[in-house]
Amino acid sequence: MLKRSIQPLIEEWLFKKKILIIYGPRQVGKTTLSNSIIEKYKDRSLYINCETLEAKEVLESQSPNRIRSYFNGRDIIVLDEAQQIRDIGRTLKLMIDTYPDIQIIATGSSSFELSNKINEPLTGRNIKFQLYPLSLKEINEKYPIPVLSGKLENILRFGLYPEVFDQPDFEARRILGEIANDYLFKDILSLADIKKPEALIQILKALAFQLGNEVSYGEISKTTNINIDTVRRYIDLLEKCFIIFKLPSYSNNMRNELKRGFKVYFYDLGIRNSIIQSFNYIENRNDIGALFENFCIIERVKQIQANKEYGNLYFWRSYTPDKEIDFVEERDGMLHAFEFKWSSKASRNERLPKNFLENYGGVVDENGTPKNITFKVIDNSNWWEWLI
Repeated sequence: MLKRSIQPLIEEWLFKKKILIIYGPRQVGKTTLSNSIIEKYKDRSLYINCETLEAKEVLESQSPNRIRSYFNGRDIIVLDEAQQIRDIGRTLKLMIDTYPDIQIIATGSSSFELSNKINEPLTGRNIKFQLYPLSLKEINEKYPIPVLSGKLENILRFGLYPEVFDQPDFEARRILGEIANDYLFKDILSLADIKKPEALIQILKALAFQLGNEVSYGEISKTTNINIDTVRRYIDLLEKCFIIFKLPSYSNNMRNELKRGFKVYFYDLGIRNSIIQSFNYIENRNDIGALFENFCIIERVKQIQANKEYGNLYFWRSYTPDKEIDFVEERDGMLHAFEFKWSSKASRNERLPKNFLENYGGVVDENGTPKNITFKVIDNSNWWEWLI
């Protein structure tokens, strides 16, 4: 079993009188992570599956004494899939107010559902963590860089869900199909008021084909022939359910900059490829550039969380043809710009756009290079240097 990078971050908050919330999609490893944390407290811990009728009945009673008795004297409790409990926020508030020395770890596979139930009751009483599919850093604990590099193609095709990684092609496809179906239909369609499930699938497929490109609600509405308000709502829903995330454009009100556009990336490329049933080998694909870009960005997001390097993330593009930057990190007064090129040959002559340097460069050094901007090209020969 690979140790998850987020585990030490969670353990830092144990027994500090906070409810710990672990978000993430189904099959991403929340249960395994929770059990790994409480393994150190065997005689004091209890795992509870909140999808069972017994757990629902006790926890929904909102009787502190009954719930405390159900915990059987344990003082570190995992409530797995906590969103299944009606008024879970009130129950958690009741427990932390009545028994502050009990450490509760709650997991949820649908952030918007669990958030809606805990935000108001647990204001100031909870710490939230997001669990992603496996990261390169986590895999690198088992596989050295040369071996990991050899697995890159399969990662781009099948993603990094724990159950999927390192499986033969046919088994990876089967598991991804099950995850996608359970996730899309069991979770999203059951937890939200989805009147047109086929519309949600249409929008998701349209986003999958737009990988790496700017999108707009109007464009998706026109492509799918679905009302723009429905498009907006469903994209927001997909983001809250950890299927996609939006990357906004960076702008400082320059007249020729793209200000409203955003890009959409998938938290897992295996899910993306499963949605459009595209598992071709790299040499037979025309979307390898977009896949590599998505791969680099989501792995960087995982790395940022693990290293606690918080900042704002963007892409940048002007209306001037061919003037763009794939990824911009704004942190501590610095702009860190990155371009992603699958081919190392294509990356050799990459330079930052002149108008980006002129407008955001600030103070320059003796060579005329801005001190507040860094630039790096990531390709298939150096990705591991940046992401691990």
